[in-house]
This record gives sequence, structure tokens and C-alpha cells, in this order.
Amino acid sequence: MAGQKASRRERIKKGIRKNLAGTSERPRLSVFRSNKGIYAQIIDDNAGKTLVAASSLSKEFAASGNKVEQSKAVGKLVAEKAVAAGINKVVFDRNGYLYHGRIKSLAEGAREGGLDF
Repeated sequence: MAGQKASRRERIKKGIRKNLAGTSERPRLSVFRSNKGIYAQIIDDNAGKTLVAASSLSKEFAASGNKVEQSKAVGKLVAEKAVAAGINKVVFDRNGYLYHGRIKSLAEGAREGGLDF
């Protein structure tokens, strides 16, 4: 069953990424979630560089609560780092996941932190 879910997500991810790319003016906010944590990166695809990154498992992350609350805090953290780096507008890449639960919570946190997408 897990193999079917992973292959389905990869197929959706491939379709999304075909029409979505981050530029230097509007980089891509990519999200990855695992059972233990959630990760967010702001990526400039033209240069092939990660500009900003945040994770619920990093040392600088100190929020507690359930996974949805932690996701919102990660969204705020990545937004704060992005605004400090001079990035205000991004393209949201849900990475094949449904826009629901932890992914939606991270996006809402990033919007509250000052990112526009």
C-alpha cells in the first residue's frame, strides 16, 4: 500500500513541477513531510540554490503541540527567514501532497509570517 501512495504522489509531483518553477524574482517554496517532521525550503531553480530552509526537527525550532501546530510554526519560521533575506513573493509547491492538514497549516503560517503566494 505504501508503494502505491508514494508512486501516486510522485506522479502528481511530476505534473505539478512541469508547470511550476522558482525564479530569482519569485522562488519556489517547497514542502516535504514525513511521519516525524515537516520541512520547508525556498529554492531558486534557475541558480539551483536553496535560499532559505526550516524544519520542525532543527535545533532553532522550539514550538510544541501537535503536528498541525508545529507545521504552522515552521511556516512562520521560514517566512521570517525569507523576509530577512529580502524575499516576499514565492510560488507554493505542495510537492504532490494534498492541500490539507499539515501542508495547509504550513502555508497559512507562511502567509501570516509575511510571504505572498
